[in-house]
Amino acid sequence: MEEIRIDCAHPTLEDITLAKEQAQTLFKLNHTMPFTEEYDALMHQLFPTMGEGSRVIAPLSGVRFNNVHIGKGCVIQSGCLMMSAGGITIEDNVMIAANCQLISNNHDLENRWIITCKPVHIGKRAWIGAGATILPGVTIGENAVVGAGSVVTKDVEPNTIVAGNPAKLIKRI
Repeated sequence: MEEIRIDCAHPTLEDITLAKEQAQTLFKLNHTMPFTEEYDALMHQLFPTMGEGSRVIAPLSGVRFNNVHIGKGCVIQSGCLMMSAGGITIEDNVMIAANCQLISNNHDLENRWIITCKPVHIGKRAWIGAGATILPGVTIGENAVVGAGSVVTKDVEPNTIVAGNPAKLIKRI
């Protein structure tokens, strides 16, 4: 998997403008009454590729939401952190419990202004338990379950349950 490197010390005007717009939209979303037309409009402004029937529950935090792709019928509960510089793909019918962290970027050890990015991919019908952390470059397989509080550092096979820090195979479904 190819790593992308972004120099945060020298952002383009386009990057700065997009970051400001997304930060303001995120603030509005987090302070708007849920299940209203205004809330839905803000959610679709932040996630323009979000699939039909999906729902993201505020509060939400993160950056670069334009790099997040959410499929159909997904539920992402409150408190989710999406560090999305490397890209985050959430396929159809995924359930993400409260206070999860989806992290597709990290900092270079030599130059902390450089962020290193690898995509996070969550397969169809996966279930991510409360407080789980998914780290850069990780793919969660179809129908997999990640236990609450787990830290996922490696790919998770389809139809398996993993848990722990670091997450390890518990059983096959």
